[in-house]
Formats: sequence, structure tokens, C-alpha cells
Amino acid sequence: MTEKEKLRETIGKIVDPSNEKSLADNEAIRHLAIDGKSVTLLVGVANENSDEAKKTLRRELAKAIKRDLGYEGLKLDFEPLKKKDSILQKKNVRYIGVASGKGGVGKSTVAANLALALKRLGKKVGIIDADIYGSNMPIIMDMEIRPPKANENEKIIPFNKHGIELISTEFFMEEGKPLMWRGPMLSKMLEHFFYDVDWDEDTEYIIIDLPPGTGDVAIDIQRFIPECRMLIVTTPHPSASRVAVKAGFAAKQLNHSILGVIENMSYLKNNDDILRIFGEGGGKEVADKLNTALVQQIPIGQPESGHHSLFGMKEELGVLYLGLANKLIKAVEKDS
Repeated sequence: MTEKEKLRETIGKIVDPSNEKSLADNEAIRHLAIDGKSVTLLVGVANENSDEAKKTLRRELAKAIKRDLGYEGLKLDFEPLKKKDSILQKKNVRYIGVASGKGGVGKSTVAANLALALKRLGKKVGIIDADIYGSNMPIIMDMEIRPPKANENEKIIPFNKHGIELISTEFFMEEGKPLMWRGPMLSKMLEHFFYDVDWDEDTEYIIIDLPPGTGDVAIDIQRFIPECRMLIVTTPHPSASRVAVKAGFAAKQLNHSILGVIENMSYLKNNDDILRIFGEGGGKEVADKLNTALVQQIPIGQPESGHHSLFGMKEELGVLYLGLANKLIKAVEKDS
């Protein structure tokens, strides 16, 4: 038994006084990390309004971790113990976060085309547009912007386009109004996306379009998915690749695994000429510094269908996205 497994087993026996069930039975240990002699712990509590329950749990956890197991430090946070019918309770769902260091590198377009490619390969896919301030996934997918409906269980019904379920802050905002939320509000919206959306029972992959950089949302994702698999998107240009490295190291610091790097806008074909408009080598540089693979180079291209962002499966870029999806399926399902 590993150190982490021993710790999880020990604290799993502690009872949440607000529902008289153990933390293990409640599946309440949401995040557990050990750094030397210090423990970081996120625990779900059945009654989030019970200060007495939190006080009791804090005392019992501190006693078990510090006194009984000999750790010196404990960083403990609580969150509501959500229903067991949320997408996070389903064991067969794989989460792929699509991140970048800066905006303007085509991250959302990559996320949308990857989701479409996975669907074409027979996978049941959903998209969470977590790029809260710059949400444009509904636009990329050609969707009408309107408030979502709820089902009889008061869960949000996600929208469906091209056979892909999708939820975005764009559906909750007034048209043309900027989103001016701070950390706690952003976290609350993410809670709705993960806990309160009625995702399809057969969902296999959730693609998460993350905001650029390393702000509140990127950090909060780790609370919901402690070990999300990440793709880092960059262009060949140094201004993008240098910041993309920071996004990759931030993901590693949050204990996410890096699936690889995608170099978008890699080049432009002009008849037989290859034009390196944004330079070259940026994607490989990011991959080398993150000790991962450059999994795909995607050129600049316009969909033959006339669509602004989505490529057909027989188009050159559509084939590249199918290849990327195939690589990710093999990598992700091999590790599952």
C-alpha cells in the first residue's frame, strides 16, 4: 500500500456528522496530495451549511493526519457533497483540457474540431466551454444563443450540435454584455457545469476549453478533476510558445498529465510553397521544455464547406484532426 493509499484509507473511516456516513462511503475525498510532511485535502461535506459538522470534521481529520500519522501540516478545504448522479461520478468519462498560454492561438477551434473528430470516430462527446470571459464555442459550433432549459429533476439540459453536447456561460449571459465576475462566482458556474448539467449517460469524453493563462478557472478545474489530461496549444511564434510553456508547467504543478503539444497555424500552403508565417519551431520548443510530445502540427486553412471553423472529415485538416483524435484515444484509453 502506498503512502497516499494508506492516508486515504485512514481518513476514509472518519464519519461526516451531517449524514452519519464515512468519508469513503460518501466518496467525499475530492482531492488528496502529499508534499513531504504536509497534506492538502479537499473534502465534500453533506450539509454545507453546518458549521458544527465542518468543525468536527476538521478536528477529526487533523487528529488522524497529524497525531496518528505524523504529518506536520494540513491544508484543508470543504465543498458541498454533491449528488452522486453528476458527470464526475461516472467512471467511464475521460476529461481532456485544451489550454494555451495566451489568447489568439486558435485554442477553441482546436477544441471544437477535436471534439468533432472524436465523435466521427464513434465516441460520445461533450464540451464544457470553460473559457469564461472569452466563451465563443457556441459561435464556432453555429449555435443559437438562448437560455438552456431544465428537466423534471431540475438539471440543466445541455445543447446538442453535430451530435455533441455543449454547455457554455454564453447561454447564461445577456447579449453583448461583458462578464465581470471574480473567483468565487466563476467557481460557482463551473460547479453548475459539472454537477447540475444532465449529461448523456453514455458520455465517454468531455473536452474542456480552458481560458488562456493560469488564472482562477484553470486552478478551479483541478478541484473538480484532480488529474485532468491536458493538451497545450501554441503557434510557432515565440510570443505564443514562451507563454505556452508556463501554462504547461502550471498544469503539471496542479498534478494534471500532459497529453502533448499542438502547434496550430503551423504553416500556410500556397500551391507548392510552404509559408512559415509565424516562424517555426515553437511547438517543438514547448514540447521539449515540458518533456512531452509534439502530437500534431496544424496548418492555416479554410474549410472547403465555407464554414468559418469546422473541417470536414475528408478535408486535409479534417484528416489531421482525425489522426490527432486517434492518437489521443490510444493514449488515454491505454492509461485508463
